[in-house]
Amino acid sequence: MKRKKIFPNGKWKWFWISTTVFFGIYLLIVGGATYCDISSELTLQKFDLDRDEFINGEEITVEQKEAMSKAILDTRRNFSSITGLILSGIIALFVLVGGKLIEYISIKIKDKN
Repeated sequence: MKRKKIFPNGKWKWFWISTTVFFGIYLLIVGGATYCDISSELTLQKFDLDRDEFINGEEITVEQKEAMSKAILDTRRNFSSITGLILSGIIALFVLVGGKLIEYISIKIKDKN
């Protein structure tokens, strides 16, 4: 109801749909990378037996080394904001262009009839 008051002619419909798609996909990408980062940090904290935030002596195991290498070599969280911008921008652009194209075609078909 409020949408009809703000945008009475529906000209901006596909813009707002594509903007919503952009932010939704961006939040999924960045949120997923943040989840993986927090998960790997929690996994590493399991190996810190004396809770001094340093891994040394008896705390160093094969599993700890594997978890540490996964945390260090993970570039997903570092590049997720850039990748998210690019990927969600491309998808949102396709939604905008596709929606406008469908709208244009449906108007042309109505005009012929």
